[in-house]
Amino acid sequence: MRTEKFDPQPILASLPLLPGVYRFFDAKGEVLYVGKAKQLKKRVASYFQKTNISPRIRLMVSHVARIETTVTRSEAEALLLENNLIKSLRPRYNILFRDDKSYPYIMLTGDKFPRLTYYRGAPNRQHQYFGPYPNAYAAKESIQLLQKIFHIRTCENSVFSNRTRPCLLHQIHRCTAPCVKLISAEDYQADIRNAVLLLQGRHHEVEQTLRAAMERAAEGQHYEQAAALRDQLRALHTVQQKQFVESTGGATDADIIALAQQDELVCVNLAMVRGGRHLGDKSFFPEHAEDLSADEIVQAFIAQHYLNRSVPPLLVLEAECNDEALAQLLGEQAGHAVKISQAASGERKQWLDMAQRNALLALQQRKAQQGGQRLRLDKLRELLDMPDLQRIECFDISHTMGEAAQASCVVYENLDMRSSQYRRYNITGITPGDDYAAMRQALTRRYQKLSAGEGARPDLILIDGGLGQLHVAMEVAHELGLNDLALIGVAKGEERKAGLEQLVFPDGAVRQLRSDDPALHLIQQIRDEAHRFAITGHRAKRGKARITSSLEEISGVGDKRRRSLLTHFGGLREVAQASVEQLCQVEGISKALAEAIYRQLH
Repeated sequence: MRTEKFDPQPILASLPLLPGVYRFFDAKGEVLYVGKAKQLKKRVASYFQKTNISPRIRLMVSHVARIETTVTRSEAEALLLENNLIKSLRPRYNILFRDDKSYPYIMLTGDKFPRLTYYRGAPNRQHQYFGPYPNAYAAKESIQLLQKIFHIRTCENSVFSNRTRPCLLHQIHRCTAPCVKLISAEDYQADIRNAVLLLQGRHHEVEQTLRAAMERAAEGQHYEQAAALRDQLRALHTVQQKQFVESTGGATDADIIALAQQDELVCVNLAMVRGGRHLGDKSFFPEHAEDLSADEIVQAFIAQHYLNRSVPPLLVLEAECNDEALAQLLGEQAGHAVKISQAASGERKQWLDMAQRNALLALQQRKAQQGGQRLRLDKLRELLDMPDLQRIECFDISHTMGEAAQASCVVYENLDMRSSQYRRYNITGITPGDDYAAMRQALTRRYQKLSAGEGARPDLILIDGGLGQLHVAMEVAHELGLNDLALIGVAKGEERKAGLEQLVFPDGAVRQLRSDDPALHLIQQIRDEAHRFAITGHRAKRGKARITSSLEEISGVGDKRRRSLLTHFGGLREVAQASVEQLCQVEGISKALAEAIYRQLH
């Protein structure tokens, strides 16, 4: 509790009229707000001089105990620093958009016979990339449709270079089998060129090229080739009818950003148009946006979403965004001019209207979902007499007879599971199968950071297990000086059936809720997510460990041959999938040894 009012005048007097970033801290040293300024002195002073600021900002200012500033060379540099700090510090009073994974792309590799594949990550100049796509489904569906038309290979290079006969994809007319030379390099490259044109939105050129080639083949009495081209044209027409909304204005690359607000809930809808095709959309639900204008929300979205990420030449908005520094920075980052347009007409207006409808629909769905979540949380608050309950963390242990033990920690906060805050812990140095020791190790690793003042503090910790696991958690909390943490065990009950779970409290009390109790449903939801997250990590770890140990157990496969196998096939999974003939092609692997490896892995 602060005992004296913060006086901002000394620091305000020392601030320069230069661009930079400012940070407000409370008495505990926690960051309240991060902002940028064209002139630090004027911007920071405005917080302590204005009388018409919003109640939320007035509340924030009342908690300010310290101000820090960083001078930058330009307003654009201040913008970049501001958003990097927002993402890393996640201040309580800044509008926050969830920082999702990188968007998926479709990639055509730079091989002699290029491979069509789904891709996430940093681009490599050796390959061609198309997108980004709003989600994995849109990208993978596009790959399947391109396969139907052009029959481009999708297999890994390790598989492609070791095949001796066509695979199943060739038999179902999804690949022309370049691996066994059933198509010439020239014809394959023609398919690649047409696929690129289609990905670029130039489908009319593709149709003309295919039709001309079909007519030439027919005139030359190459009827099988003409029939194949006819089938490609039919597949192309089918794709055009079912795949995407098409643009009539050429091969446009643009992002459409629309906004919907109801009560305290805000939704930003991002629709992606690439090569004139509407690839789909994605909805974002920012935190701390309740009393901000549409212009402020959209500007914050553009800054947080596009900095350090690819940006198309055109952004179409319904809100005002006149930040020249933002447009300049996006252009410098992208390597091309970026136009931010609010004047939408014609086709752009149709795109924007569609994005607005999708934003409103997503908002209504989120409100309905949150209504159920709010009921569940309110019932749990009432049950536990914890009216301020917000953040719940849950731990689970997964292993197979002690093998490849992993612990999971999942987080529930603000009426939703927060997957970006999930954590897995590899459990080592314990007796295999000792769940108590595994739980102790995971809890210690998670909460020793909290005892040092790092990380978010949970209001409630759920432990998947009975009184024994709960006692371990209580001991860890005591050892770390965190005796005020609320702990509850979730035991499966006598028959280990859903709905019969028992809540185990630190005083030894056990309580079983009705199977239709909303509080129990929330606990089950969080516990099940912790179990799912733990078991998927455990299975991946176990599978990798088993293949590695299986290779080590084979007589005649030492470190050198094991490295040769992994290098040749590209990974453990590919080694396990290889045939005896493919294994024989690795240097140092005889047929007898290949048969032994195959038997061991199958």
